[in-house]
Amino acid sequence: MASMKDIKQRKSSIQSTQQITKAMKLVSTVKLQKARTRAENANPFFQHVYNTVSTILAKSENISHPFLKSGDSDRIAVVVITSNRGLAGGYNSNVVKLITESGLPKDKIDIYAIGGKGRDSLDHKGYTIVSDDSPVMEAPTYDDAKEICDKVLDSFAKGEIGEIYLAYAHFKNTVVNVPTLMKLLPVEVDEEDVQESKVEAPMGFEPTDEEVLDVVIPKYVTSLFYGALIEAVASENGARMQAMDSATSNAEEMISDLSLKYNRARQGAITQELTEIIAGAQAIS
Repeated sequence: MASMKDIKQRKSSIQSTQQITKAMKLVSTVKLQKARTRAENANPFFQHVYNTVSTILAKSENISHPFLKSGDSDRIAVVVITSNRGLAGGYNSNVVKLITESGLPKDKIDIYAIGGKGRDSLDHKGYTIVSDDSPVMEAPTYDDAKEICDKVLDSFAKGEIGEIYLAYAHFKNTVVNVPTLMKLLPVEVDEEDVQESKVEAPMGFEPTDEEVLDVVIPKYVTSLFYGALIEAVASENGARMQAMDSATSNAEEMISDLSLKYNRARQGAITQELTEIIAGAQAIS
C-alpha cells in the first residue's frame, strides 16, 4: 500500500489538474456561447445559398461549365478544417478519419489544411499537404474563407485538381457535432430536384449562363467554406467543454478515492502506534 505521503502528493497533483480542467471548461463555455450564436444565425443564409444554387442548376438544361464537370486532373483537393489545439476529445481525430476512411486514393489527395491538428495528423499519415492556413482558425472571417476559396478554385480552373471536397465538423447542438465530408466541385444536383424541376419552366439566364455561373458558384463555394469555418469553431468549443467536464468529474472521483485511501492509511498508522504504545507499557509493567 502507498504511504500517506505518496497519497497526499498524488491527491495534490490531481487537485491542481482539476483546477486547470475547470478553468478550461469555463473558457470553452464562454467561447461556445459566442460561436453557437454566430453559427445558428448564419446557418439559414448558407442553407438558402445551397438551395438556391441547387434549384438554379436543377432548372437549367444543357449547361456546359467547368465547375459542373470534373477536371482533366485526377488529383483531389480536400479542405480539412480542424483545431489548432487539442484537449477536445475525439473532435480532431473524427475529422481526420473522414479522409483516411473515405475510400479516396491517398496518393491522389492534396490536403488544404485549416487547423494544425489535422495538418500534423495527416502529414504523419503520409498525405500531401499543399497548403496550410491554420492561423485562420483563431478568428475566421468571410475574407479568410474567400481567400482560401480563390486559391482552391484557381487550382481547379488551371486543371491542377479535378475534384474538391470539404471535411469539417457540422455543429448540431452543444453536445453533438457531426463529422462531414462534402463534395463541392464539380457541383452535383439531386436527381429528385431535377425530376421536380422538369414540370416547371426552365431557368433563364441574363446575359449568359456561363457568365452567371462564373459569379454564383464561387460565391456558393465561399459561403460553404465560411459556414463550415464558423460551425467548426462552435463544434471545437463544444467538444472541448464536454472533454473538460468529463476530466473534471474523473478528477473528482479520483480525489474522493484517494481521500478514502489516505484516511484508511492514517487510521492504520494510528492503530499501529497505539498497539506499539500498549505493547511497550505491558513490557515495562
